Amino acid sequence: MYKVIYSENAVKELRKIDKQIAQRIIKKIHFFSEQKEIQTHAKKLKGFVEKFRFRIGDYRAIFSIDKKGKIKILKILNIKHRKDIYEK
Repeated sequence: MYKVIYSENAVKELRKIDKQIAQRIIKKIHFFSEQKEIQTHAKKLKGFVEKFRFRIGDYRAIFSIDKKGKIKILKILNIKHRKDIYEK
């Protein structure tokens, strides 16, 4: 199991999303955090070191994983609609 931490940016983006969709995204991230092999549910991002993404409907959650001893931390960096997430 992973401890989930949301970046300040991810929290701001969640607040902009419709409440029902935001709740579904949080629920799905919680589901992913309980999985033994989290990478099987994610896709590695090209051009980034150790950054992955979850696909949650039309939304994408960009995250990184930090393993410090026995504690595994899943840090959610961004949450945006799929048309906006990959813009630079």
